[in-house]
Amino acid sequence: MRSAPTPDPLLGAANGLAPRPVLVYDGDCGICTRFARLSTRLRRHSGDYAVAPWQTLDLAALSLTEQQCDAAVQWVAADGSVFSSQDAIARSLQAARAPVRPIGALILAPGVNALAGLVYRWVAANRSRLPGGTPACSLPPAQRPG
Repeated sequence: MRSAPTPDPLLGAANGLAPRPVLVYDGDCGICTRFARLSTRLRRHSGDYAVAPWQTLDLAALSLTEQQCDAAVQWVAADGSVFSSQDAIARSLQAARAPVRPIGALILAPGVNALAGLVYRWVAANRSRLPGGTPACSLPPAQRPG
């Protein structure tokens, strides 16, 4: 019996399959990696969206740059739209299991989104000093491993 082709999470349309969203995170950051693991567990099905560190991806194929990915988590929607920071987190939560989807919608609500942005920027600026932060988080981008 022949098995169905395994969809490549990032090629989608290039291999004849429908593209799916991708959550792109910093694989050198412990906080980012923890969120990526949580996001993977919260997916309804493993095929709902891909979760991958930017260091392993062809960023140009996703219309992303290293600078964007180093600055914030990214969500590339199936249609190619790109969302960053708290908006990326919100989109990933909206694509997750039912109990957490409303949290994603709440983060996108006016007022809440602005506050979420402030929190995101504070965490990003202080990630090397927070629990789960790694020494790589405090290095300038050019000196980080990978």
